[in-house]
Amino acid sequence: MAQEEEKVIVEIFGEKHVVRGQESPEHILKVARIVDKKMRQIEERLPRLAIHQIAILAALNLADELEKLREEQETLLQLIEEQDK
Repeated sequence: MAQEEEKVIVEIFGEKHVVRGQESPEHILKVARIVDKKMRQIEERLPRLAIHQIAILAALNLADELEKLREEQETLLQLIEEQDK
């Protein structure tokens, strides 16, 4: 049975957005807060950027963090596999 979609109103960088997903409202709000925080950090360093530029830089920064964590996870899984041999 498919999980029902949740509909949550979040605020990111001063704008309200309706987000739909299968995760809990708490999870959706947490993710939105992470995006909002990243955008605000970028705005602090580069206050003259347009909102779309801030959003793109935030997406790139978050994607970079995700990729580094994936690489770290893969390395750890390989180490575990080597130890199990």
